[in-house]
Amino acid sequence: MSLIHAQKIRDNQVERFDFQKVDAHLKIDPSRKKIEGNVLYKIEVLYPDDSLFINGNNMHFENVQLDGKSIDFSVDTEGIYILHDFKVNDSISLSLNYEVTPKKAVYFINWNDPDIAEEERQVWTQGQGKYTSSWLPSIDDMNEKAEFDLNFEFPVSYELIANGENISSEIINDSVRQWKFNMEEPMSSYLVGFAAGKYHSKTKTSTSGIEIQNYYLRQDSLLLEPTYRHSAEIMDFFEQEIGIAYPWTNYKQIPVRDFLYAGMENTGTTIFSESLMVDSIGYHDQNYVNVNAHELAHQWFGNLVTEKSGKHHWLHEGFATYYALLAEKEIFGEDYFYWKLYQSAEVLKELSDSGKGQKLLSSTGSSSTYYQKGAWALHILSEKVGEEAFRKGIKSYLETYAFKNVETDDFLAEMELASGMDLSQYKTDWLEQSAFKANQSLNALRESEFIKSYLELAALRETPLETKHEYLDKTLDFPVNDYLGQEVVYQLVGENSDLSRSLYKKAFESNNLYVRQAIATSMQIIPQQLQSSFESLLDDESYLTIEKALFKLWERFPQKKVDYLEKTRNIDGFYNKNVRMLWLTLSLVTAEFEPEKTSEYFEELSGYTNPSNPFEVRENAFGYLYQLGAFNEASLESLLMATDHHAYRFRDFARQLLDELIANEEYREKLINVSADLEEKHSRYLNSKISS
Repeated sequence: MSLIHAQKIRDNQVERFDFQKVDAHLKIDPSRKKIEGNVLYKIEVLYPDDSLFINGNNMHFENVQLDGKSIDFSVDTEGIYILHDFKVNDSISLSLNYEVTPKKAVYFINWNDPDIAEEERQVWTQGQGKYTSSWLPSIDDMNEKAEFDLNFEFPVSYELIANGENISSEIINDSVRQWKFNMEEPMSSYLVGFAAGKYHSKTKTSTSGIEIQNYYLRQDSLLLEPTYRHSAEIMDFFEQEIGIAYPWTNYKQIPVRDFLYAGMENTGTTIFSESLMVDSIGYHDQNYVNVNAHELAHQWFGNLVTEKSGKHHWLHEGFATYYALLAEKEIFGEDYFYWKLYQSAEVLKELSDSGKGQKLLSSTGSSSTYYQKGAWALHILSEKVGEEAFRKGIKSYLETYAFKNVETDDFLAEMELASGMDLSQYKTDWLEQSAFKANQSLNALRESEFIKSYLELAALRETPLETKHEYLDKTLDFPVNDYLGQEVVYQLVGENSDLSRSLYKKAFESNNLYVRQAIATSMQIIPQQLQSSFESLLDDESYLTIEKALFKLWERFPQKKVDYLEKTRNIDGFYNKNVRMLWLTLSLVTAEFEPEKTSEYFEELSGYTNPSNPFEVRENAFGYLYQLGAFNEASLESLLMATDHHAYRFRDFARQLLDELIANEEYREKLINVSADLEEKHSRYLNSKISS
């Protein structure tokens, strides 16, 4: 079959065929990274044609039948072509068997090493874009929506989670369990997903009765409450704010290792990065609330109502970003809401002023455009038409286009109908213009008294401390606003006078976690008079504060290095072990601290680079080993293996670090030696870098 003919078959297929249901039985063999399956499709013929195409990347197909009879077909690397005289209004059943070793979209974590504990093994999918067809024969076009009912066979000792209601889970034999999932409504194929691992779950129930299943690993049981603290609250808020009931049967949230992004809104089944699991201390610094709200908002904006093309991508990401902000406003308060809007406006203004602004109605926009500018466009629209009309328009938009695909004009038409306003100028200014409307945004921000106060305070940055001292002092009066207090601290950077020390003292005594954190991160010189106050930061419930304070105290007061290390000995910190790895590094370079354990501490630090560890942990360890100039053979092997990691940010980090090491003749020789024991692709990559 020619490429031109194949492309013609694929073009506009959704206008000729309606895939109504996909019923798949999948056998997943994680040890071989292989999937075998049988899929049955229920299809309505909308227009007579002689061929039908189903995406299936690099798959082997057999036993293809149309209405129970063998049918002619053709295959290429992109999928399968069914050759038949299709009649309009025909209702057909198409079944096929397939097998595939997915090159993307399914990630098998820690299945290669038989010595790795079962708790460290996972499988998960990421189908965003057009990748589900890498493991399930389906239609990549998001305009094609079908009901997906999926059955999975997977090793018996694991839990498998997928879209829909789990209607059964039964053991087939000693080694395999079968899970059956039923969906009631149609969705685009990029929203199909599953995850498997040694999961446990706790169920919360929303006020409306929706079951929210929150998954976790046994070793993370203490992270369950702080991570999912607001899940039910966010669900309740969205149902009330949006005015449309949650559109799916249930909702699941599954943390996975080495995820490519923060989260993915598979229908009713959000998969998110395990790194967002936090304890009660880490919650203060970085938590799952925003991602939780963002992915849940997508269940309405993106999953229920779906864009027709990438040109309208802001209908997904701008909406999810804005509604996540509204949920956070409910949880953290109005000041937080306006602060986040202000921060994004600053970024968008800078991009716009430098000529890098982008229009929202574009298929080539950046994440800043779709997410942040999209959220701003909705905030401005809400201000323009009023909250009542805005809510009315949103509700009508979702009701009118439920389980359908839309363009931006469909949304604007509903908003015009709800508000009685002509929104053509709004469309020009906010959706079709590359520049960011900074003045209009600033006026919207000034609706907040807090932002007015912040801008007034920020205007004093270049003012001498003697002139603004009283103003700054008053700003630190109890109770201190988180953001105003931090701004005061940042305006003290580089100051070392009686006036500045008195303000620092007051900032310390505010007991505001974030004001004290600002001191830890920004203070360049710790005056002797403030030593005890700075030492108190090691007791704060903030891993970021502890990390920054430990290093600065260790550096500034060498006579107390051992005391600081003793105090922070048993703190791991965030998911990436930020405090522990700093502690190990400082211990290794503090000659008077436990010299007999130098080898033990180095082995621990180096061990964190092992490929069985999460990439966030490995990256942090690589960074500290680079600072120490202390890579051993095992960590060099791990670095070479990281150069083809599926998480592209980590992969790029590893490649850049490798370039740095290759420039060192000693490391270059060691890398050549260790590469001999690795897969050929790794030694080949190293040789390409050395010879270039």
